Parts: sequence; C-alpha cells; structure tokens
Amino acid sequence: MENYKLLISIVPHDRGERLIRAAMESGCQGGTVLSGRGLAATNIAAILGLGEEAKDIILMIVDENVKKSVSSAIISTAKTEKRNFGELFSLDLGTFYKSGKQSGEENMAKTDCDNTMITVIVNKGYADDVMAAARSAGAGGGTVVIARGTARETDARFFGMHIVPEKDMLIMVVPADKKKAVINAIENVKCLKEPGMGIAYSSAVEDFTTLGKKK
Repeated sequence: MENYKLLISIVPHDRGERLIRAAMESGCQGGTVLSGRGLAATNIAAILGLGEEAKDIILMIVDENVKKSVSSAIISTAKTEKRNFGELFSLDLGTFYKSGKQSGEENMAKTDCDNTMITVIVNKGYADDVMAAARSAGAGGGTVVIARGTARETDARFFGMHIVPEKDMLIMVVPADKKKAVINAIENVKCLKEPGMGIAYSSAVEDFTTLGKKK
C-alpha cells in the first residue's frame, strides 16, 4: 500500500516558482499555494515594522518513494537564493483520498491522538458542500482558506485535479473515532464523484486545546 507525505515549503511571496518546477520534475504532481505573512524575529523589529514580508506556503503531497528526490531537488534549487530564504519540512499523512476513487488509502502507522485534522482541497465553490457532508458524519465545523493551484494549464494535472487557479482549502479537526465516517461522507459528496475534483488527507493532532474562557 502506498504511503504519502505532505511536504510544506515556506518562501517569500511569488518566489517559489522555481522550487515548484524542480519538485514537479522530480516526481511531485503539483501542489497548492497559500498566502501568508512572516512575522518579525524580535519585538523591537515588529514595532519598527521590520522583518515582516508576504509568504507563499506551498503544500505538496508526494509518494513516500519520491519524497527524498523531491526534497533534494527543492534544496538544490534554493541554494542560489539568499541565506534563510525559506523552510521545508514534511508530515506523515494518515488517510489520503483522491476524488473518483472508491476509498481513501490508510497509512498503517497508528497513533494515540484523540483528534485528527482532515484537510480537503477542492475547486473553488465546493467547500460548503463538503462541510455539510462532514457535519452529517460528526464533524463540528471547519475553516476555509482561499488558495491557488501551482500547475499551469499546459502541465499535468495535480493528482488528476482539473487545472483551475482558485481552490478552497477546508480544514477540520474531528475526534479520531469519527475520522473514518467523515472521510466516507466526503467521498460520497456528489461534486467529488467525478475524478479530478478534489483531494482529502488527514494528520494526527497533538496537544489540542480550545482557547478562551473555561467553564
């Protein structure tokens, strides 16, 4: 059974194109880019408005067999950039689902975590449908992040997904014992029955807590 890894790279805004190309030439099928903001390293710098800049957070799901080659390609390409140009790290994925498949692929690694983060990336406009199905299976709610795809129209599709720039990235934290039911519900959403319309993956959540006033 195939295992997948989530590679995450954080670089200055609009500076990750070369890294993405290198990753795709080394076995990655594409990715999703989120917009973020880097924070200053010290309080004084923050007060002076220094050390902050727009960031691109690049998410790439790769087969474990090509993770090393993809990571090496990104690191090699970034060697020509300035010092402390960005970061690259990876996470294990529990379940990986690609629309149009019968079921998600379960990582055999077991964890004792009480909660699971489920992330669903779909073409823009479909996040509400996915959230409604997830709620019916026990999910309490979620957060939608506006993102964009990395591939061009002339490139191979990202895990078969249609090449459209705008993406909805839905993030949900659910009890671990409800993960399978929520994933199954997502698989049965009408808009995800067609191959290429979305992907979903899960990761174990550690040290989860709610913020604010306690009872």
